[in-house]
Amino acid sequence: MAEKKLMKGNEALAEGAVRAGCRFFAGYPITPQNEVPEYMSWRLPEVGGSFVQAESEVSAINMIYGAAATGVRCMTSSSSPGISLKQEGISYCAGADLPFFYANVVRGGPGLGNIAGAQGDYFQSTRGGGHGDYKVFVMAPDSVNEMANFPRKCYEVAFKYRVPSMVLADGIIGQMMEPVEFKDHEIDVEKLPKLDWNLGIADGREKRIVNSYDLAEGMLEKMVLARLKKYKEIEEKEVMYEEKQLDDAEIIIVAYGTSARVSLAAIKMARDKGIKVGLFRPITLWPYPKKRLSELTDKVKHFLSVEMSTGQMIEDVRLSLNGKAKTYLHSKPGGSIMAAEDVLKTIEAISKKGAKEHATIK
Repeated sequence: MAEKKLMKGNEALAEGAVRAGCRFFAGYPITPQNEVPEYMSWRLPEVGGSFVQAESEVSAINMIYGAAATGVRCMTSSSSPGISLKQEGISYCAGADLPFFYANVVRGGPGLGNIAGAQGDYFQSTRGGGHGDYKVFVMAPDSVNEMANFPRKCYEVAFKYRVPSMVLADGIIGQMMEPVEFKDHEIDVEKLPKLDWNLGIADGREKRIVNSYDLAEGMLEKMVLARLKKYKEIEEKEVMYEEKQLDDAEIIIVAYGTSARVSLAAIKMARDKGIKVGLFRPITLWPYPKKRLSELTDKVKHFLSVEMSTGQMIEDVRLSLNGKAKTYLHSKPGGSIMAAEDVLKTIEAISKKGAKEHATIK
């Protein structure tokens, strides 16, 4: 059995990326993710990798474009405003079909907001984030252990489909400390499969070009549609979710990240009072587990979206349910953690049929 180690979420994320083969990191400081670049600054040189503190978030993401074009497993990270600054570069990477991994340790917003954990970046993350038609593979951890182990899956998907991939965490998980167990052995980067598209020096090899456009008539449409086919395959094969106490549930809470942890506490309180509640936790926010959610409407007719935002994921919940069940929202915006007792009050209101559908109940 692998040894468990007490780690902070951000540091576990960074170590997980290194173990998954990351050998280049470029970033810029912003709270509450600063431990990620700090950790990478000394850890990467230990494994023969390179760390660059760029002069800005814009510089960092363009360095990632260059590194990804060579086929190296690379990474950047930031928190909400910094990720916004990187969006143009992320779109260019998507347009060039470049695989790379990045993390958003979300803080309060919009604007400068505050440095507390939040979930207000859901729309940005699951809708591509930048300009044009593209998608990003998004994983949402609810623990430090998942922060440690999700980078490996993100790299696997990124290189299998040649897409950007990301971990969407909130500042609470980034800053908390918990036991970590790395599930898989550390990747030997020398044994990774050879790529047939990357730039680099190779005798006798045909010239290769990596760019995000082709100005020939009709080529943009062709490239976008080819990418769409790839996204459909990801939606079919890479969906991940977790279910807890759904066998007899009459109300299902849908939540991710810290909201899921709070919801579990609220579920225990509710069940102690005889209210049958379960949890559905999307692990991939894109692709979203809409098919499974739709299936659950065959036996459950009340779904509560619990979010540290004014309500963003609830739109995907509604789309998944397609009118076959009632949806409710419990939200706590502004970069502050919600209380399980408050979630319980919303559960009780739904149970007593005193809740308004599609409404937030405080």
